[in-house]
Amino acid sequence: MAGAAVRLARRWAASAVRSPVQDARFPALKLHVGGTAMRASQKDLENAVNQMKLLKKDPGNEVKLKLYALYKQATEGLCNMPKPGIYDLIRKAKWEAWNTLGNLPKETARQNYVDLVASLCSSSESSSQGKPGADREQPRYETLVVTSEDGITKIMLNRPTKKNAVNLQMYQEIILALKAASQDDSTITVLTGNGDYYSSGNDLTNFTNTPPGEIQEKAKNSLILVREFVGCFIDFPKPLIAVVNGPAVGIAVTLLGLFDIVYASDRATFHTPFSRLGLHPEGCSSYTFPKIMGPTKATEMLIFGKKLTAEEACAQGLVTEVFPDRTFQKEVWTRLKAYAKLPSNVLRISKQVIRNREKEKLHSVNVEESSVLQGTVLSDEAVNAVMNFLSKRAKL
Repeated sequence: MAGAAVRLARRWAASAVRSPVQDARFPALKLHVGGTAMRASQKDLENAVNQMKLLKKDPGNEVKLKLYALYKQATEGLCNMPKPGIYDLIRKAKWEAWNTLGNLPKETARQNYVDLVASLCSSSESSSQGKPGADREQPRYETLVVTSEDGITKIMLNRPTKKNAVNLQMYQEIILALKAASQDDSTITVLTGNGDYYSSGNDLTNFTNTPPGEIQEKAKNSLILVREFVGCFIDFPKPLIAVVNGPAVGIAVTLLGLFDIVYASDRATFHTPFSRLGLHPEGCSSYTFPKIMGPTKATEMLIFGKKLTAEEACAQGLVTEVFPDRTFQKEVWTRLKAYAKLPSNVLRISKQVIRNREKEKLHSVNVEESSVLQGTVLSDEAVNAVMNFLSKRAKL
């Protein structure tokens, strides 16, 4: 049984697939957070392997690599294979997936494998109950407009009257939209904003209507949501492109280090006023920004809140290219449609080769940033700073 399972995992990891599945809610994808209960037995593992044989929908390359790695870790422990050559992409991807688990105990790997299979089977059953084929209902969003055509899935932030401020519902909907985009037939995924702003960052009114006794719990749950949200960007398997149509603030800026390409209008600006709000950087920017622009420029932006023009952001490497606002949409979408005609599997594998070595580090940084924020977000200094900002926002 175990030999068959290994052969199955290897065959799946090497097969050509349509698109990977990413879901920050899958328990087995939270290996970097830890803390899962270790209850799964060897029999549970064998049952999970048998369940995978019955799964009708291909879960995608990324998940299959995780299944392979978790099974190997659960049955053999630490990665004991020699690292394959750089051009042996399939074996190298499998080796990296297993080696990334490091010292993860066998019992934890077994539990994570069982949990992941259960999530996949549950997701498959839910989707099979919907309408067949192309007639299946797409998710409905209130804060986004999501379209898919010409090989491009476009996720557009759609709260223009609020400058596309990210409220808790938008966080949840972006997670769902990224999950759906990872499974659809598109080649690339684009995030952009509706209206004058790309995004004004976190909606600071998220907690204004919360009873005092519930604020601490809501803040804790919100930070968990944000951590999962950032994790979706870290793990997203396809080329991810930001089309920054206007000013970007806060987390809308800090996330840009996780995108593969960032195109900006010349009227866009990039601002991270965390210190003014008594907060700390998130979105892995404490790691990505110093790598992109150097530690002193990153400090000036993240700690002292220097606002960058699009041209300055491009000169510092945060933005890939800047376009005149009058021709921005036409030029960018012409280019993106050309990119979307490239072989989708090649693009995914190429991104994997470029990004995979950083994933473990990025997840670790995401957890660390979330932990720091949890310790300060409800401090008197942060609360007073946010309230002071809200009282003056009409002037801002």
